Amino acid sequence: MSSIEIFGIPGLPEIVPGTDLAAVIFDAAAAAGRPLASDDILVVTSKIVSKAEGRVVDLATVDVSPFARQYAERWEKDPAVVELVLREARRVVRQVGPVLITETRHGFVCANSGVDQSSSGGHGRAVLLPEDPDASARRIRGGLRERGIDVAVIISDTFGRPWREGQTDVAIGIAGMHPITSYIGQVDPHGHEFRVQALCTADEIAGAAELVKGNLSRVPAAVVRGLPWERDDQATMQLIIRESERDLFR
Repeated sequence: MSSIEIFGIPGLPEIVPGTDLAAVIFDAAAAAGRPLASDDILVVTSKIVSKAEGRVVDLATVDVSPFARQYAERWEKDPAVVELVLREARRVVRQVGPVLITETRHGFVCANSGVDQSSSGGHGRAVLLPEDPDASARRIRGGLRERGIDVAVIISDTFGRPWREGQTDVAIGIAGMHPITSYIGQVDPHGHEFRVQALCTADEIAGAAELVKGNLSRVPAAVVRGLPWERDDQATMQLIIRESERDLFR
């Protein structure tokens, strides 16, 4: 591998429930003069996946529990949003003042269960994470294969990280490629054998793709081209998520 190319796919329409993401991404890439090609890695922002799958909630329709209302009043938060955060959580990992760190039903540990009001398509709405991001990635990959294109697909979202300021995009769903590159058992040029070195390639790709997507650009999908990837039709995010028994910080 001498070089890779990363570029966004502009021109996608406003995504609504029922939108065929494979079709609109395929068409937008072709219209932009950069058609998708087999062996590409397609990175899709989770927000448009959620919109296509109807995971957008009108906050006025949320029945707020007494606990959520009390918590929201204490910390000046929207009670409907707090209620959604708690509904989407398997458990609360840490609660410090207005900050809720939760473990979602998917197993992700993140702020506010991934519930987000930005780019929701209107005021008073919130976007939830996809129900099954792996299945979402498989559907997009399948739709592109029907169009003769064999690509890996990563669904990405923006997460914070322990020990470091700022956020970065990470993979929350994957299809077609193995998400981890392991060097365990290999030997460096000085004869040192790697014993624990295993890179989360899927997260690295998601973070790199964010550089050409961004939060304000209205470019919710990107292509990484020229990067070799290990095909794995059984790929799942469970290969990335560390079990709580092995997590020293939970």
